[in-house]
Amino acid sequence: MPDSSSDAPGGRRRDPPGSSQAPLWRSIAVYRFAALAYVAVLAVRNLNDYAHPVAGAVLLLAMTGWTVCSAYAYADPTWRRWPLLLADLAVVLAVVLAAPRVVGRDVLNDGVPPPSVAWLAGPVLAWAVSGGRRRGVVAALVIGGTDLVARERFVQGSLTGAALMLLAGIAVGHVVRLAVVAEERLQQAVELEAATRERERLARGIHDSVLQVLALVQRRGAHLDGEAGELARLAGEQEAALRSLIASRAPTGLDRQEVDLRSLLGRYASATVSIAAPATAVPLPAGVAGELAAAVGAALDNVARHGGGRGWVLVEDDPAAVTVSVRDDGPGFPPGRLAEAAGQGRLGVAQSIEGRIADLGGTVRISSAPGEGTEVELRVPRGRTVPEQRADR
Repeated sequence: MPDSSSDAPGGRRRDPPGSSQAPLWRSIAVYRFAALAYVAVLAVRNLNDYAHPVAGAVLLLAMTGWTVCSAYAYADPTWRRWPLLLADLAVVLAVVLAAPRVVGRDVLNDGVPPPSVAWLAGPVLAWAVSGGRRRGVVAALVIGGTDLVARERFVQGSLTGAALMLLAGIAVGHVVRLAVVAEERLQQAVELEAATRERERLARGIHDSVLQVLALVQRRGAHLDGEAGELARLAGEQEAALRSLIASRAPTGLDRQEVDLRSLLGRYASATVSIAAPATAVPLPAGVAGELAAAVGAALDNVARHGGGRGWVLVEDDPAAVTVSVRDDGPGFPPGRLAEAAGQGRLGVAQSIEGRIADLGGTVRISSAPGEGTEVELRVPRGRTVPEQRADR
């Protein structure tokens, strides 16, 4: 599980506010102390019956010390790793193996519980919370099997204890998984709400400035001839496109339906743009395909403006990813030109191409040199969906 904890006094780390992990770890600590108190009562009551009473007292002190240490350690998210989990399991196994010798076989057979009773379930709960059902089941099987072997006599009570630990590992691990899923969905909802609010704020700003200017240019130049009329027409088209963009809704379940990428790229084919694609369909979620096609369109727009107008598009499909390459035979550009353009506020490549593909978890590779043309390679892994944060684009 990702560690998103924050600093606490004393240099320790703590779970972030609202995390589902913190209450679970506190519950384990409470269980450990409650089980220790129960074990202590039983030990004090039966200490005179033990084969080695002094060793029993020492064992109880060791269990108390580890209960305090483990509660302190598990409270820090950065310590909830394999070293602590394995140490916790090792300590409990040592107690389980030592308990029959301390109590005595005959005393155990008479029904006196060992000092490890109930307390030995602590690592099962810790493993289940840290790694889910599978990890909890592994810890339960190891501790339960060791307890049965140490007793050397299978009775109904010992089998029942092992079964209860196994069920606890499964149940707690399942609850943890549900909590993690719920926390992820809540985080997605919060991010979507934040993106929606930001989008609404940008829409208000655009409406009060850019859209009104474009509308004014379109109205003033609608009846003019020549280049002025053409500029007015283009301003009207951009106004309509921008209004449609800021009014579009966030992605829905339809964006997860698969479409053929070839059908979206086919609209770019022309006398100056050649498209080579596989003979079979290239299925992608609709949202991913739309963003990838938009990035290809932005690359082809650069071809038309700076690449001499002639472009080639190659689509490659494999089980892991879809790769689209856009190449031209234009003048190319020297190294560092894109960074220089971004520094000047010209973010066409950075946002329209690289930004879109990065949001899809993909990569962009741009190769160019003066006089050798330009090639843009867009690679998007399969199994991705369009992020909610892209809803404002």
